[in-house]
Amino acid sequence: MSDKSRAFRLLHESGNTFVIPNPWDIGTARILEKMGFMALATTSAGLAFSLGVTEGQVPWQQTIHHCRNIAEATTLPVSADLEKGMGDSPDSAAETIRIAVDAGLAGCSLEDHTGQPEAPIFDLHLAVERISAAVESRDACDPNFVITARAENFMWGHQDLDETILRLQAFEKAGADVLYAPGIHDLSMIHTLCQSVKKPVNVVMGLPGNVYSVEELSQAGAKRISVGASMARFAYGAFVQAAQEVSRDGTFSYSKHAMGFSELEAFFRIST
Repeated sequence: MSDKSRAFRLLHESGNTFVIPNPWDIGTARILEKMGFMALATTSAGLAFSLGVTEGQVPWQQTIHHCRNIAEATTLPVSADLEKGMGDSPDSAAETIRIAVDAGLAGCSLEDHTGQPEAPIFDLHLAVERISAAVESRDACDPNFVITARAENFMWGHQDLDETILRLQAFEKAGADVLYAPGIHDLSMIHTLCQSVKKPVNVVMGLPGNVYSVEELSQAGAKRISVGASMARFAYGAFVQAAQEVSRDGTFSYSKHAMGFSELEAFFRIST
């Protein structure tokens, strides 16, 4: 049982909505810690981009190695975006949790996306069995470890709020600590979802669609707000624009907007 997982669980039990931003490397993790955020979450897409591949193409061992590095680089609790985990079976979900705890993580998300475009969502019975197995494994390894169960319907073209709520309620009953349905952009739908479950709800900002403030999402009932890969995409967008200016125009005006060395290095100096 780790102090980080205990602190992470207590964040979800407090009365305040909090933002859990998503670094994609050690540098961004340390920047976010210095800026005063209370917890961090990895981003599978951000990791993939940093390795020059598309989301879903990072080998499992490389994903865990990355998550361990992030967890070791910060004093903050870190929750890992582990997609569907090691595999499809309940046993693989249980093993995913054991490995995540061993990696020093305070929590992780497990989604019901299969990774197969022709059948993108796990059957509900199997999806629930996976969460149940993950919870049983968590209880044996670290009872404070926070399991976030994700319902991916809206990300894969099945925008049925009632069915999504049904899945989240089933995950809640199976013992998930946090519930998450990425891709819902309507504030009234977010409110309906939050009112339909008892466990804390994570909402992601930064995907295409409506953008709401922390206050608006808190009023709608969200407990936790993540940003997914949006900060990574913003950073890569700035990089691409700078490179395009150089290659297309032969100019370097982008450098006027670059962060200064001393300002950037201040995030990485170790206090003595």
